[in-house]
Amino acid sequence: MLKGFKDFILRGNVIELSIAVVVGTAFTALVGAFTTNIVNPIIAAAGGVQTEGLGFPIWPGNDKTFVNIGGVLTAFVTFLITAAVVYFIFVAPMNKINSLVKSRLATAEPEEEPIPADTALLAEIRDLLTQVASSDKELITAGVSRASTGTAAGTGTAANGSERSR
Repeated sequence: MLKGFKDFILRGNVIELSIAVVVGTAFTALVGAFTTNIVNPIIAAAGGVQTEGLGFPIWPGNDKTFVNIGGVLTAFVTFLITAAVVYFIFVAPMNKINSLVKSRLATAEPEEEPIPADTALLAEIRDLLTQVASSDKELITAGVSRASTGTAAGTGTAANGSERSR
């Protein structure tokens, strides 16, 4: 059981995923700082001077009932920035690398080397000897079949033999 767990942990995918989580966490902190310090003030400025940001209070004077539309917009912008960076920095290059690897593997099959002249000549001789041997077998087989029907070579067909018996 422990060997299977060890194989699972040391598999390349698990290590790559753990690296991705660490990099993703650091990148999320970077994007969060960007949206908190740059995007939030811009969105709050759109809300007006008298409010805490883009939103409205459900009960005036109670800060806990403030519906923060700016916070939702900030989260959406954070998501879009994170998704765009992950796609353009990780996914698109990895897809390109995978397609290049697949194309190289497809063309990496060795081409057939031309047969040397002496080997081709020997193969041709072998094929001719095979043809001669098969034609000799046909002649021998034909001679045996003629002998079994009662006709001899040179006496003609079976019809000629039957004419002689009359």
